[in-house]
Parts: sequence; C-alpha cells; structure tokens
Amino acid sequence: MSDHYYANRPSAAHDRKTVEVDLRGRKVRLVTDAGVFSKNGLDYGSRVLIEALDFPAGVDVLDVGCGYGPIGIAAGIMGASSVVMLDVNERAVELARENAAANGLLQIQAMQSDLLEAVAEKRFDIIISNPPIRAGKETVHRLFEQAFSCLKANGSLWIVIQKKQGAASAKAKLETMFERVEEITKDKGYRIYKASKGSEAGN
Repeated sequence: MSDHYYANRPSAAHDRKTVEVDLRGRKVRLVTDAGVFSKNGLDYGSRVLIEALDFPAGVDVLDVGCGYGPIGIAAGIMGASSVVMLDVNERAVELARENAAANGLLQIQAMQSDLLEAVAEKRFDIIISNPPIRAGKETVHRLFEQAFSCLKANGSLWIVIQKKQGAASAKAKLETMFERVEEITKDKGYRIYKASKGSEAGN
C-alpha cells in the first residue's frame, strides 16, 4: 500500500529524480522523491497558484504543505525577505531544504510541522497553501483557522482548490473568518482564493 504524501515518515523506497520547472520566469531544477506530493513534476494546481501570486518584495511568507518546495521557492524568487516552508512529511522537508539551498535562496528555511504548529507564535504577511485535500475537510479547515491566527494585520492567505474537491465550502469557511475573500482566478476547475485579514487592533 502506498503512503499518503501527508505521512510523517514515508516508507516508500527512495526514487530521487530531478525535474526542471519554470517558477515566475526563472528555470529551476528541483529534486523530488517517492512518498512526496507530485513527485513527477509541478502539479497543475500549484502552477496556477504560483502564477497568480501577487505581493510586494520584502514580505515574510509561510508556505504550508510545501512538498519539495516549489511554491516557497517561487515566493523567494519573487523577493520575499523570508520564507518558512512547512510539511508534516519529513522527506518533503529535507527535499525542500535541499532545493532552496541549491537554488541560492538563503532566506528560505524548511521545518517539519503538523499544519502550522511549529510556527504558532510567529506572524507572517503572506501565507500560501496548496492544502492537503485528501487529509479531509476538518484538516483543511483547521489549516485555515491556524493561518488566520498566524497572519499579521492586513495579511492574506492564498490557496488553490479544485471545484470538485470542495472549493465552494472552502470559500464559505474562509468567509466566516476573513474580512475579504476574493477569487483571483480559475483555470481548468482550479480556484485561487485570496483571503485578507483586517487591521484588528492587537494583531
């Protein structure tokens, strides 16, 4: 039986390979392995999310469920001053760390974490996620709640989700927490949502 990509310690035999992807106009080589999400190359949803991202240089970014690191690495290429990448999968974290270093993005760090637990006390301008839909709606909604807590005032959460995998209910959940939720784009059934936090006092 194959591992879920959200297993803490994948038991699948290693099958390392290098893929070349275009991230915001820069060609990068990324190492992947068995037991991680989209091991054969950048998945379509992540590609749509990466192309839709829009934020100024100098922000602090968090990538939740980073896999081997393409989204967080794209954020680094876009000029984020710091990027933290999180994944529950230790093999994915090791790859993300390796890929960031190999591409010269020294402002990026990767850590193993169950959703956002490892950074619960930190605050970010931008949080990005291709959420682990197969882990279930409860897990995805918990990710949204933890992201809201970890955003600075006026920060925003960017996510990609397929219409057939619950985009409408995800958007409805986001709208119960965030001041504004926008559909930034849609492509082949994928929806990109930007959920913006207000300027609440004390945040």
